Amino acid sequence: MNHRTPAATVGVVGGGQLGRMLGEAAGPLGVELVVSDPTPDCPAAPVVREQIVGDFDDEAAIRNLAERADVLTFEIELADPDAMERIGEATDTPVHPNPGTLRTIQDKLVQNRALDEGGVPVPEFRRIDDAADLRSAAEDFGWPLMLKAREGGYDGRGNRPVEGPGEADEALAEIGGPALAEELVEFEREVAIMGVVGDGDRRAYPVTETIHREEILRESVTPARTDADVRSRAREVAFDVLELLDGRGVYGIELFETDDGDILVNEIAPRPHNSGHWTIEGTVCSQFEQHLRAVLGWPLGSTEPRSPAVTANLLGDVDGPQPADLRGSEAILEAAEASLHWYGKHEARPLRKMGHVTLVGDGRRTQAAVDTEDGRDALLSRARELVDSTTFA
Repeated sequence: MNHRTPAATVGVVGGGQLGRMLGEAAGPLGVELVVSDPTPDCPAAPVVREQIVGDFDDEAAIRNLAERADVLTFEIELADPDAMERIGEATDTPVHPNPGTLRTIQDKLVQNRALDEGGVPVPEFRRIDDAADLRSAAEDFGWPLMLKAREGGYDGRGNRPVEGPGEADEALAEIGGPALAEELVEFEREVAIMGVVGDGDRRAYPVTETIHREEILRESVTPARTDADVRSRAREVAFDVLELLDGRGVYGIELFETDDGDILVNEIAPRPHNSGHWTIEGTVCSQFEQHLRAVLGWPLGSTEPRSPAVTANLLGDVDGPQPADLRGSEAILEAAEASLHWYGKHEARPLRKMGHVTLVGDGRRTQAAVDTEDGRDALLSRARELVDSTTFA
């Protein structure tokens, strides 16, 4: 391959924080990004070549994007796979990951069926159309259970634990559309792997432990604080998932480690993912650079870690929408081992992801000290301390 200026142009449907971080990774490669997003001056706008203002299913905006790009990709599952497929074919612009993969991922029932039929372990699940279906599912795998919106859920939204039959009608009304029920898995921890599909090459980053509260990802710890056998099994499952997906790119694969040490797939994101943000400081080639390399068909970068790493999300600790004004960030900026990532959103909302902090070992900690569970515990405590020192309220 030969580099030129620009080395390539990538069109991205979506211009949120993931688009912003893709733009930050593109610069050193000589790659230019053009994004389409319905929000004027979206988070990605300051760091990309141009933003086209248009909804995620706006065919005129997607066509404009495709006509200017060497390849189309997306950073949000709300992107319209049918429009991208039609426009990609009409303009002879490759789309990665494949729109068919996005269709599968967009419907959690379709996703679970595809995984199950492919021999990938998933929790017990049932299609739910009404309260009778929900009660019938509970007869098979018991109360409580997890009710999930089939489409449109993200960041824990669209997921609702249901404790018993008395909550069935209320839970279905809250979900507000087609749903599926899953057995409520008794898990030791949640973990994730960022998998990568390149041009004839598949790779995976180390297993990350993901810590959720109120169904929202709060922190991640890498490597996960679990044993080598579990990490090995998680990688095997992740590679089985990658075999079932069509199209190049980075895939966020969320997993449960059960109390028995088994691995079940929870959900898949066909894009860079919050659980992989640690790779920016923690690896040689971040998930964002990796996604660009993959969709362009370039050689993949290393997935080897530089250091154990912990991330903590900066969430909107507010009661309602208000201007994004984070106070106390000087504590993060003064911490030698911490890196602050601010997403450029203009409005803070309750539990909205506004940024994150990554901590890695610094010169005052030996690599051996942080490469232990105690060392990672200490990094996690420090990350929480720094995040707790800030507030939007």
